[in-house]
Amino acid sequence: MKTLIWQGIAFQSLEYFSLTENDKGQVVTSKIIGCYENKIYTVDYQLTIDPDWNIQEFTIDSEINTIKNRLTGKKRQDEWEINNVISPDFKNFNFIDISLTPFTNTLPINNLKLTENDAQDIKVIYIDVLNNLVKPVTQQYTRIAPYTYHYDNLQTDFKSDILVDGNGLVVNYPQLFDKIAEI
Repeated sequence: MKTLIWQGIAFQSLEYFSLTENDKGQVVTSKIIGCYENKIYTVDYQLTIDPDWNIQEFTIDSEINTIKNRLTGKKRQDEWEINNVISPDFKNFNFIDISLTPFTNTLPINNLKLTENDAQDIKVIYIDVLNNLVKPVTQQYTRIAPYTYHYDNLQTDFKSDILVDGNGLVVNYPQLFDKIAEI
């Protein structure tokens, strides 16, 4: 079991994160509290991940300025059921990217097993919690050093070099997140 705290820099947040391994893969539970652009928010998310670091199921409960929302997703073979409806936009997607946490970067980092200087494009379910938006996005990860990955959102001009630990968990995501405690 891993427990840690990430500080959100841009989103002025703290995340209390727990990762537990079992015979079926990993289970994540996490709680985020923060404020951003006149929005005060809490987010509780739970993820079920297979042994290859592919997301299988997620639940995201959020409250933004007292308005509550729940988003659920369950992988059904090669399709995704989002809030109990099969969504053809996400066929064959193995990853999600939740806007307010650095953890979802760990999924492709651990799954792709890139060697140094290798790159790979992936399709992800992007979840913008603060704006209640779910959409398909193409991203690219390049391993530029043993513990550093270059992240590139191929639909926008956003790029960053992410430092991770030996477990693929984010240590520093410049201007966005820093790991500040771990047990």
